[in-house]
Amino acid sequence: MIMEPDLLSMTISSALEDIRQKRISPAEIVDSCLRRIHNLNPTFNAFITVMGDSVRDAEHRLRNKGAMDAPLFGIPIAVKDLYETGGTLTTAGTKFFKDYIPMADCVVVQKLKNAGALIIGKTNTHEIALGVTGVNPHFGICRNPWDTTRISGGSSSGSAVAVATGMSLGALGTDTGGSIRIPASLCGVVGLKPTYGRVSLRGIFPLSWNLDHAGCLTKSVRDAALMLHVMAGYDADDPASVDLPVHDYLSDLAKGIQGWRVALAEGEYFEEADSEVKAAIHEAAKVFEVLGAKVTRVDLDILRGLALANGQMVQADAAAFHQERLLEHADWFGADIRERLENGRALSSTDYGLARRKQAEGRRWMDHFFNEYDLLILPTTSITAPLIEGTDAIDQARRLTRFTAPFNLTGLPALSIPCGLTSNGLPIGLQLVSGAWKEASVLRAGQAFEDATDWHRKSPPLNFR
Repeated sequence: MIMEPDLLSMTISSALEDIRQKRISPAEIVDSCLRRIHNLNPTFNAFITVMGDSVRDAEHRLRNKGAMDAPLFGIPIAVKDLYETGGTLTTAGTKFFKDYIPMADCVVVQKLKNAGALIIGKTNTHEIALGVTGVNPHFGICRNPWDTTRISGGSSSGSAVAVATGMSLGALGTDTGGSIRIPASLCGVVGLKPTYGRVSLRGIFPLSWNLDHAGCLTKSVRDAALMLHVMAGYDADDPASVDLPVHDYLSDLAKGIQGWRVALAEGEYFEEADSEVKAAIHEAAKVFEVLGAKVTRVDLDILRGLALANGQMVQADAAAFHQERLLEHADWFGADIRERLENGRALSSTDYGLARRKQAEGRRWMDHFFNEYDLLILPTTSITAPLIEGTDAIDQARRLTRFTAPFNLTGLPALSIPCGLTSNGLPIGLQLVSGAWKEASVLRAGQAFEDATDWHRKSPPLNFR
């Protein structure tokens, strides 16, 4: 009799090896994930749509093709409900698109399918991705698997929860102010935001044309590298896409960081971080020193202005994209979304112009910074997962995007990885950032940290295994 796979410990990489060695089949993994969704989704609300029949049909077609050398052969992947999926409901987490069924897949979903991935469902998101709590008035609250009374983070809420609970082996997310890295941090998984222009945005609901990034959430850094390898590449029909060669993200992954120049973010801007978060980041810095890096503490109060400019641009760009809906049916939006869209609409052209200037200055400053340093390390979030009850979504957006938003404004690659647990058992995220187009660097540094620690192996205390 074949044993039920341990989906909490199974990674994309280990599943691929098991499939190729015929220790397990894609059908068995898919069925196990679907059973897990059936058992856990009523509690956590990670999925808006579960693609049970279609994913089984896709697995059957894949098996008949026999393309076992495909990079994601037979791997169940969850997709944030901003990515258009042909023939399948795509809601963007809002009442406006509750019945929208696209004609075709977006570019990234098609790439995953071409690589052998099996799309298992569409995940819950903060409405129109304009928020970081995962409290959605239309599709329900997405709860944190480490403590169901707490938020999961957002806006890629369901994608993080699906990976953390083993309902999916990997997931797609989007990140405009931290929406991949924040839920990754709060749910104890890996979240990767590539450089702006590295992954096609065509067919993904926009939040900000200037700040949106498509990326992934996984259980391990290697899995993130595998997914990025499939997702990355130039798309001539996406105005944001940049025509640069795509690195082989797996080739240098295990080469370590001996001799690297690593900056540890310090300064007044970081003093508001929770004491346990700061302690975990300082412990992580010691790990990098043991691994052979030279760690230097650097005042990075410059991030304050970058985060503010990012927040202004997000709201203004979102108001531009949703202007007709805001005019015709403002009452259809949740209260927090309506307020943020109204704030964006009220932003003056002068203030928007100043924010764009701050963006240009920030990018140039970061170019100089990463000529001097190979890597920047800092907390992903200043706090761990807040309680759902009494949470003010707009206030939490300011607190939780504090350390993530600057790297949307500057478009730099950033990776969140688990680096600790608080005294009450909540995950803490470490953020790794490098220069433009250096996804390979943040992945290599993340892999080195994973090899030296076991935080990425910690699982939420679920009753159902």
